[in-house]
Amino acid sequence: MGSVARAETSPRTAVRWAASAAATTLLLSGCAVSGAGDDSDAPGTEQAGTAAQLQCESGGGQRQMRGAWLTTVRNIDWPSEPGLSAQEQKDELDAYLDDAVDMGLNAVFLHARPTADAVYESELEPWARYLTGEQGGDPGYDPLEYAVAEAHERGLEMHAWFNPYRVGLQDPDIEDMADDHPVKENPDWLVDYGTEGYVDPGNPEVREWVTGVIMDVVERYDIDGVHFDDFFYPYPKDGAEFDDDATWEEHGGGFDDRGDWRRDNVNQLIADVHEGIEATKPWVSFGISPFGIWRNDSTDPSGSPSSGLESYDAQYADTRTWIQDGTVDYVAPQLYWERGFSTADYEALTDWWASEVEGTGVDLYIGQAAYRVGEEGWGGDDALSTQLDYSGELPEVGGDVYFSIKNLREQAADAYAELADTHYGQPALPPQADSPEDQGPLTGAVQGVRAQAEEDRVEIEWESDDAARFYAVYRLPAGAEAGSEEARCAALAPENLVGLTGGTALTDTDPLEDGSGYVVTALDDYRAEGPVSETADIRG
Repeated sequence: MGSVARAETSPRTAVRWAASAAATTLLLSGCAVSGAGDDSDAPGTEQAGTAAQLQCESGGGQRQMRGAWLTTVRNIDWPSEPGLSAQEQKDELDAYLDDAVDMGLNAVFLHARPTADAVYESELEPWARYLTGEQGGDPGYDPLEYAVAEAHERGLEMHAWFNPYRVGLQDPDIEDMADDHPVKENPDWLVDYGTEGYVDPGNPEVREWVTGVIMDVVERYDIDGVHFDDFFYPYPKDGAEFDDDATWEEHGGGFDDRGDWRRDNVNQLIADVHEGIEATKPWVSFGISPFGIWRNDSTDPSGSPSSGLESYDAQYADTRTWIQDGTVDYVAPQLYWERGFSTADYEALTDWWASEVEGTGVDLYIGQAAYRVGEEGWGGDDALSTQLDYSGELPEVGGDVYFSIKNLREQAADAYAELADTHYGQPALPPQADSPEDQGPLTGAVQGVRAQAEEDRVEIEWESDDAARFYAVYRLPAGAEAGSEEARCAALAPENLVGLTGGTALTDTDPLEDGSGYVVTALDDYRAEGPVSETADIRG
C-alpha cells in the first residue's frame, strides 16, 4: 500500500536546519533593526510595504494552549458514523475545525491511532474501522493529511493522538481484525483482558513496533505534536487479570516487583518516543494526558491530597518520573472533577500538578471535562469557567484541553461560551517549542503587508514566507503613529492580536474606529515569532 502522505519536502525543510544568524537580531532599547525600507505608496486606503528586520523585545500575543480532543474511536466525535463518503467525512471535519476557530481554540488533538489501527494511510497498520465500517477499508483519501492541511490553513495546530497499547474490544475489534493486522501476524503480542485486548507492554518487540508506528507518522506528516492519553496498562476491572506471566518470566530479570517492571516498560516506551521525535523533528511536541491522580498522599507522601484510583499502581503510569526525567514536553492531566469534590478536589490536584512541573521545563495543561456539563455538580453556565477561575491564575498552568470538541458544540455550548467570554477575551498564540540554544527565529520579516478598510471590517494580506508555519496579525494601538518603530513594537501585545492563520490573508471583523494600521509576524516551526513587518497604514 503506497503512502500518499506529504513528505517533508516543502521549502521550510531546508530553513529549519539552516544557520539562524540571518534571522537573529540584537535586541536593543525594545527593538533592533537590520535593514530598512518602505515602498508603501499604494493609492486610497490600501497600503503596501517592504518589511524591515525589526525584532521587538515585546512578547507578542499571549501564549496559551487552547485545545480540544477530536475522537474517532467508536465514532464518538468524527466521523459521525462509519461508511460516510470521503466528501461527507471532509465536510464534517471542516465543520469541527471551523467550530474550533470560532471557539477561539488554537489546537486540535485528532485520534489518529485509536485501536492499533490508522486514521491515515499506513503500510504498518490497517485503516481504522471507524472510517468505512471495516478494518482495512480504504476511505478514499488520507484523513490525517487532510486534517493537518486544513487545520494549518485555519491557524490551528494539529496534534496526532495515539493509543500505544489498546487493540480494542473483543467484539467487534478483535473478532473482526484485518488479516494483515500486526497483532494477527504476531498473536503472542496480544493479552486478552476481560472484554478487551491489549498488546503486551512487557514485550520488547511491541515497544519497538509502537515506537516505529509513531515515528512513521512524525516523519511523513507535518503534525505539530504527538499525544498519548491515559491508556497504558488497562484500568482495573473486577474479575479480569492482565496475564503477562510469559513476558515477566522472560524479560523481568533484575526486578523483584512486577509493578516496578511494568512501570519500567512504559517508561522505556515514553523515553524512546521522545528521543525519536527530538532526533527527527524537535519542534514536534510530545505530551501525555494521564489520569488525574498519580498517587494519593495516604499511599505516598509525594502524592496529592486525594483518595481516588492511583495511576501509578493501577496502570503503571509513572507520570512523575516522566516529568523529572524530561521525557515529555508537557502533561495534560485529566482533572475531570469539580472544585470542592472531596475525593479528588480540582484545586488541590491542580496545585499538586503545578508543583510537580515547576522548574522542570515541562509544560502543564489541564484536561477539562466538557462532557460532564449538565451532571450533578456541573450545572449552570459557569460549569467550566469556574474551573479556570482557579487554575487560570496559576503561573505553571499553560492552558487547557477539552474533552471533547463534540461536547463543546453540544451540551457544553453555553458553558463554553461563558468560559470564552470570561477567560478567552483575546486570541492566543500556541505554546512555543524548545528550540536549539541560541537559535533565533527561523523566519524573516513578512513582506508586502497591505490592509484595505471595507465598511465594518479590514482585509489584511501579505506575501508568503517559505519558513512560516503560521502568521500572527496585530492592530496598532489606538492613536499610534503608524510609521514608527515604537508603534510597530507596541502592537505586539496580547490585547492587539487579531488572530492567527496559516494563509496569507485575515479579516479583522472588529477594527478600531480610529485605527492606524496593522503589522504581521511569521511563526516558525518552533512557533517562535520572527521580526515585525512594516505597517500597513489604512488611513491613506
